[in-house]
Amino acid sequence: MSEEEKGTKGVEDVSLNDEKPTSTDSGDLDIDLEAWGEEHGYVLDVEVLKTITPKWRNYQLASDGKTVLIPQPSSDPNDVLNWSWSKKHTILFVIAATAFLPDYGSATGAVTLIPQSIEWDISQDTVNHSQVGNVFMLGAGGIFVVALAAYFGRLPVLFWFTFTAVWTAAGCAGSGTFDSFMAFRILNGFFSTVAQGGGVMFIKDLFFIHERARKINIWASFVILSPYFGPLFTAFITETQKWQWAFGVYTIMTGLCLIAQIAFGEETYFNRKIPIDERPVRQPGVGGQMKRLIGIEQWRDRKQRSTFSQAAMRPILVLIKPTVFLSTVYYLLTFAWVVGINTTLSIFVTPLYGFGLNQIGYFYFTPIVAATLGEIAGHWLHDAIANALTRRSKEKKLEPEYRLMAIAISTPFILTGLVVLGFALENGWHYMIAAVGWGLYVFGIMITTVAITAYCLDSYPEGSGEVAAWINFARTTGGFIVSYFQITWANAMGTKKSFGIQAAICVFAYMIIVFLQSYGKRIREKSGPLKFKTD
Repeated sequence: MSEEEKGTKGVEDVSLNDEKPTSTDSGDLDIDLEAWGEEHGYVLDVEVLKTITPKWRNYQLASDGKTVLIPQPSSDPNDVLNWSWSKKHTILFVIAATAFLPDYGSATGAVTLIPQSIEWDISQDTVNHSQVGNVFMLGAGGIFVVALAAYFGRLPVLFWFTFTAVWTAAGCAGSGTFDSFMAFRILNGFFSTVAQGGGVMFIKDLFFIHERARKINIWASFVILSPYFGPLFTAFITETQKWQWAFGVYTIMTGLCLIAQIAFGEETYFNRKIPIDERPVRQPGVGGQMKRLIGIEQWRDRKQRSTFSQAAMRPILVLIKPTVFLSTVYYLLTFAWVVGINTTLSIFVTPLYGFGLNQIGYFYFTPIVAATLGEIAGHWLHDAIANALTRRSKEKKLEPEYRLMAIAISTPFILTGLVVLGFALENGWHYMIAAVGWGLYVFGIMITTVAITAYCLDSYPEGSGEVAAWINFARTTGGFIVSYFQITWANAMGTKKSFGIQAAICVFAYMIIVFLQSYGKRIREKSGPLKFKTD
């Protein structure tokens, strides 16, 4: 048997050319590999692609000479997939830095509760209402971000939301009363979440299928690290300065991200579904970039994107897809304890270990190190698992469900971390043991976040922003709920039992992942693709 025949054996006999052409560039691609892969599995190996196409097409490959580029870049010089490595990664860094802001600012408020309650002569629980409102808006804001971006464009929504986040952050720093502070905190939560709720849209636009897990890993590391840097820096600031300075630093950080967007931001949405002569012409130079930044250029071409009603319905249509809904439920049940632990841990460790503000600040190095290690491990882990499962599969295709296998690795870290932390806090074990437990949990969450996001993105690339927004909503909503009863729960039954129950809930949630691995593909095939007017 020849090598070519060996490669053909066992490969599903499905012709890509059975699909109607979706690219209209003359001489370019005659089918949409991404849309085809969403339904049938992504073919990344060029040799496998040859076996399922009756006639070889000159598909563009990655630099290794064997990985098929999905989506295929067009011949249009404005195609974002043709941008340079440096331009793509500069935009990625700007998006990731902006995604760092919301949880950083939210966690800053968790540390300033005590001085604020003293200054305004109200209880800490009352001050915490502003914190709860801020956390809730971090999730709700992301749903609005993706809907507005589908109508107005990615870049202007990013710019105007961040612009508003700057002055609402400044309002938090300058508030003289609790009522004004609470109003600014809630508004800031809504607008600061723009790159956290909508960041995956930019990643989907800029990078190919085989690159996206690594880029999500970079973006997610900023998101996961941010709620730990907030208390770390704020603890040191409030040790010597007024609490207002903590929010002043946050305002400066938000302003720097806004400046970076002005200097390096670009509209990344590019529609390959329409003929090249009908695509909007991007105006060159600084003037063109400014028009795209504030949304003038996108507004002129709005008829080529979703209508307002279509844009508003997109998040709902994505959520009712069973695999997305189940992924959202899983992430809510797993990530909720991150926020609960982060916002309440100082209350446990202060009397137990006699920690002051500086010691609490140093203690937050634990999750920072853990999340960083998770990012480093995930840089290779996610693609290694997906590639190995693809090679072992009968059809040699990358199925979205392969992304979920990484959660089998991360779940033991999550469970062990919760149990160890619970025992350490109740039995008064050395604070280093508590730190190890916390770190194990955060490491597992970092791996899990990338895996579930990459799974949903591969399942429904058309709804890249919407799936990420719902995952973000699950993350913040879970934390919003847990923050209400975490301390009362632990005081009532002890941290061993309360954290043990949290671990049991994570085990139950993992059963959802097992179900998706077994039946996810069939469910996706039955529910069908999204078929949005625009990606």
